[in-house]
Amino acid sequence: MKVLIAGAGSVGRSIARELISHGHEVTLVDRSPEAMRVASVADADWLLADACDVDSLAQAGAGDADVVVSATGDDKANLVVSLLSKTEYGVPRTVARVNNPKNEWLFDETWGVDVSVSTPRIMTALVEEAVSVGSLVPVFRFHQSGAHMHELTLPDDSPVIGQLVSQVELPPHTVLSAILRDYRPITPDTDERFERGDELLFLTAKEGESALEEIPVIFTAQDEPVPRDDEAPMLG
Repeated sequence: MKVLIAGAGSVGRSIARELISHGHEVTLVDRSPEAMRVASVADADWLLADACDVDSLAQAGAGDADVVVSATGDDKANLVVSLLSKTEYGVPRTVARVNNPKNEWLFDETWGVDVSVSTPRIMTALVEEAVSVGSLVPVFRFHQSGAHMHELTLPDDSPVIGQLVSQVELPPHTVLSAILRDYRPITPDTDERFERGDELLFLTAKEGESALEEIPVIFTAQDEPVPRDDEAPMLG
């Protein structure tokens, strides 16, 4: 996969190193000579240019890129790079960094952004996750589809512990996408059982937002036990 990263600061370089380690081709673009620390990511292609300029994006290979990542410290620049990448070069996927959470509402398909990443919001979610066992914690929102990702850590007295994944009926438009157990991701197959301390990742379509409050009730309620194997409804 060919990835173009606008912004060669610490964030851009870290992303580049990670992508290269996974076998992807990366080009780093930055308008600041001080950012040209080529030796820090020697396997990447480097270009000293302003990624907000159409010709510079062309020179950097935006026309052949599979993904453009706007990782500068300037929200305005990240929006411009995303918009130009989509409208001028038809880049299939754009990812943009949000520096100021107040600007997050701008980072959507109108500005050519497929996925926005707000570091402050992610850090807030991680803090909440650490102290909110049994609570539904928002993790991520996909701007293009409007889908949400939430996390819930099972408390020790959760009524679903020991039950099969297939026994628990979720609200409409919501799926259990992964289970994190002992720092390992586990596919929630129908024969998988819930265990104490499991971190559950849910994906909910925009249409299912109104039913999100049902998820903590299902996984933490004590007054309505989950049916056993022989009487449990199957997920549709």
